[in-house]
Amino acid sequence: MAKTLAVSPLAPAAFPELPVIDGVRFASVAAGVRYAGRTDVMLAQLDAGSTMAGVFTRSATRSAPVLDCQAKIGAASDEGAAIIVNSGNSNAFTGKNGIESTRAVTSAVAAATGLPETRVFSSSTGVIGEPLPHERITAKVDELVAALDADGISGAAKAIMTTDTFPKGKAVTVSLPGGEVKIAGIAKGSGMIAPDMATMLVYVFTDAKVPQPLLQTLVSQINDRSFNCITVDSDTSTSDTLLMGATGASGVEVTEADTAFAEALEEVFLDLAHQVVKDGEGATKFVTVQVTGAASDADARTHAMAIANSPLVKTAIAGEDPNWGRIVMAIGKSGAAADRDLLTIRFGDVLVAEKGWVSPDYREEDGARLMKEPEITISVDLGLGQGTSTVWTCDLTHGYISINADYRS
Repeated sequence: MAKTLAVSPLAPAAFPELPVIDGVRFASVAAGVRYAGRTDVMLAQLDAGSTMAGVFTRSATRSAPVLDCQAKIGAASDEGAAIIVNSGNSNAFTGKNGIESTRAVTSAVAAATGLPETRVFSSSTGVIGEPLPHERITAKVDELVAALDADGISGAAKAIMTTDTFPKGKAVTVSLPGGEVKIAGIAKGSGMIAPDMATMLVYVFTDAKVPQPLLQTLVSQINDRSFNCITVDSDTSTSDTLLMGATGASGVEVTEADTAFAEALEEVFLDLAHQVVKDGEGATKFVTVQVTGAASDADARTHAMAIANSPLVKTAIAGEDPNWGRIVMAIGKSGAAADRDLLTIRFGDVLVAEKGWVSPDYREEDGARLMKEPEITISVDLGLGQGTSTVWTCDLTHGYISINADYRS
């Protein structure tokens, strides 16, 4: 039986009330993929006329489901679509068996829904290197199809969890010139979190009518400002998948000029991305790293990730130690342009260091006070140019070691 993990102290008070997205239905079941009695498979079916877009891990050891999704995602089609997801086994590094298991699952869903197999997308998350017992999933497909329900998204959010301690969801309603549209999304992710993307599975749905090329552009661009700006442990997964479906059921068309839709979609992506960090394995602190004044945006991102991924920085935060010297270290090792004597470092609104030295006004007790907060902002100005970047991370605690040392047991 799966171990029960204590809910993250950074978790939201409750799973949000997500609105029904017309044109998509959900179901979830316990298939026993890895653990008996655990809800571990979800199915979403989208009506005809839906468009699909996605982004995926860039890992060189991508899983069979990722490769299958990548092959299918750009195809034009007026047919419906389906997404089937299992937790407990990632179907990664499983060779020919992985390809055959993916095909068996997508073929079973296609047969049960009447969809072409090219419109069935699958994801798997969990242990790497073990054959997927796909027959346990295919045996449940008819039951899943029979249980499809427009209100089933919360069950789907729970079915995709692995070491997550809480299900993740977010919704936004936005008014456009043609009327009101809804966006709702669910995600899973807790460890092995680092761009490009992470052990994240993300599924977002809208009742807006969005042409596939525009939907793909929005998903790709907003992903770079959200899910690709988070890190828990610097480890990039084999299985990252973000799929978005636009059903068009509202009849409201989205164009490139509809910035309100893009802003609402970014709100959903960012909220889900932040929830993933807040559920980082063993996390007790949510950390925002802001870098300004870099020679370029790319350099700013390099510095920000060096800080966010540093075990020394992250363990200092876990110990509530305002050790600004570790920030200096991370900047110096990143490889991006920096000048020691131009650096400015702040913890929250407290000026810690400037001009290559600790600020004469800095008091250790002020830094220590900020480090006790559950949410911390580290700001660095390089003094070199106009480049900026913001990334999000968490602390590194003994809990991370405990969870991952026991992951396969």
